[in-house]
Amino acid sequence: MGDVTGLLLAAGAGRRMGGPKALLRRDDGTPWVVAARQTLLDGGLDDVLVVLGAAADEARSLLGDARSVVAKDWDRGMGASLETGLRELAADSAQVVLVHLVDLPDVDAEVVRRVLSHADGPETLARAVYAGAPGHPVLIGRDHWSAIADGTDDEGARAYLAIHGAVTVECGDLASGTDRDRPQDLDPRSDI
Repeated sequence: MGDVTGLLLAAGAGRRMGGPKALLRRDDGTPWVVAARQTLLDGGLDDVLVVLGAAADEARSLLGDARSVVAKDWDRGMGASLETGLRELAADSAQVVLVHLVDLPDVDAEVVRRVLSHADGPETLARAVYAGAPGHPVLIGRDHWSAIADGTDDEGARAYLAIHGAVTVECGDLASGTDRDRPQDLDPRSDI
């Protein structure tokens, strides 16, 4: 889908997890950053920009020739990563960005496809919800990029999406949408 670019936020230090979540590995050995990028590609995106920060060199080496950028102020939180990604994509032809987080291992390509089906040009604002609770991925049309990049905080675009009436796309039948922040959030019986 050429008019939509994926934006994978993978810059955090993962302090509660004990290290950067981008570097964690699934049971099959695949790094989370690689798996999350592949989920976006499998979901229908042709281009994905990965925003790195903590352990950027190590994460970049795992990604090979995948497109990436380093958020210089990644330690400010998700908003800094989102701002970096949106500013990097401003020169591209994409009209919509699909924002995803590296720490959502149960969000699969089917969720991405469902949310992606709501991309409708530069005015698009839509987000996955799980049993009504807001989550990711999130679609942001180009018309909103500047305002979001200028006004993001450590929670990213949450307030902007709420104020501007983002379309909600229920995905609770496909995934939990729960992020994994601490070691106890990892289920030893799962393949994450």
